Amino acid sequence: MKILTIAAVLTLGLSAFAGVADAKGCLKGAVVGGVAGHMAGRHALLGAAAGCAVGHHLAHKKDVEQRRAAQAQAQAQAAQQPHR
Repeated sequence: MKILTIAAVLTLGLSAFAGVADAKGCLKGAVVGGVAGHMAGRHALLGAAAGCAVGHHLAHKKDVEQRRAAQAQAQAQAAQQPHR
């Protein structure tokens, strides 16, 4: 538990110095993975790393799906407008 607390404090402290990054999904995935890894037998850091990777992948997948839906909607609206 002490190691998890130290890791959390270091992570939060170092994040203050971090630049802008595209970490969509990483933080939520890291928290969930860290907790799951800790409960699975003191593998919090490994769980956090895996959770970050999975969360980032899922966030990217969601962004791609949203862009495709917006593009399909724009094409449908363009098809409905009369040409001049």
